[in-house]
This record gives sequence, C-alpha cells and structure tokens, in this order.
Amino acid sequence: MKYLILMLAGICAYLISAVNPAILLSKAVYKKDIRNCGSGNPGFTNFKRTFGNLAWLVMILDLLKSALPSLVFGYILSGMGFEWQFAVAFICLFSMLGHAFPVWYGFKGGKGFLVCLSAMWIFHPLCGLAATAVMVVLLLSLKYMSLATMAGLISALVVIPLVGIESSAGFIIMCACVLFMIIRHKENISRLIGGTENKFSVFEKKKVKDKDLTRS
Repeated sequence: MKYLILMLAGICAYLISAVNPAILLSKAVYKKDIRNCGSGNPGFTNFKRTFGNLAWLVMILDLLKSALPSLVFGYILSGMGFEWQFAVAFICLFSMLGHAFPVWYGFKGGKGFLVCLSAMWIFHPLCGLAATAVMVVLLLSLKYMSLATMAGLISALVVIPLVGIESSAGFIIMCACVLFMIIRHKENISRLIGGTENKFSVFEKKKVKDKDLTRS
C-alpha cells in the first residue's frame, strides 16, 4: 500500500508542476504566449527579458509548485516509513518531469532549475542555501544565468555528503535531478563554450520582441 501511495504522490507532484505560471501569466496579462517570445522557453529568464518584473511572480510560483509538494508529501511519506531524503528527492524528480514535460502543454516545458532549487531547500536547508548563494554570486558577477544555476545546484550536491546522506537512493535521485537539469541546458552550454551566451541582468529592462530567434 505504501508504494502505491508513493506513486500517487509522484503523479500528483507531476500534475502540479505541469502547470506553468509563465505561460498562464503571459496569456492572462499580456495576451501573448511566452513560448512565442524571445527564446521560446516558458521559464523565469525568458519571461524576465520579455515582460519585465512580473517575472518575479513567475519565480515565486515556480518555487512554490515544487517546494509545497516536496514538503507535504515528504512528511506524509516519511510518516509511512520512507526516509525523508528519499521522499523529497522522489517528489523532486516527478516535479521536474512535470515542469519539463507538462501534459497540459503538449509535453513542452521549461528547464526546471527553480523546481530543483526549491526542492533542495526541503531536502536539506544547507543544500538549498549553498545552491542559492553560489547562484546569486555567479549571477551578479558573471551575469550568466545558465552557468549560475548549474553551478549552484552542483554545489548543493557537494554539500549533501557534508550534511549527511540519510538515503543513498535519495542522493542518487537528487544527482539525477541535477543532471537532468544540466542536460536541459545543453544549448546554453554550447553557447557558453562558444562565447555567445547572452548575459542576464537582474535589473534588465530591455524587452525581447515576439518570435526573436536569439536564444536565451
């Protein structure tokens, strides 16, 4: 029975994270589809470049749609005998799959760094703190969002053995989540290597025109 509940929790996390705030807000507020703007990626970075500061609401909602299921189902599953780290990592994986391959939008979604970041905080606060700190420092100094997010989440994995691996399976799943997020950034990695990656400014006000082919 507990494994059935585990799978149901994963499915619920998938369906919740499959709801994309960037798509909903772009249509509701601006009468445009974020997938037809800028890079076409329905996530925080493209939304910020395209529509401006409403992107902070997108960020908050993306963080919450992973953090809340991870927290709620983490407590439920740990109360049924599953280890906390395993439960949170399992929910994180399904949340990332929902965000990246949303059933509501033809299975075409975002890259999932905010989903993974928020789950890291639930997995262990020090992991979330490390990821956030590294991400902020690199973003403010180098201004490459893709590099900052990947480095931040990799640093969180380094911290996990330091705070203690409660569940080997949980650690492996969380590593898989970060690897999945990195793979989703493969185009960004190619541009970083080639020196053509666009920089990102927290205070950037420039807006991207519809169907701009410049990738971000």
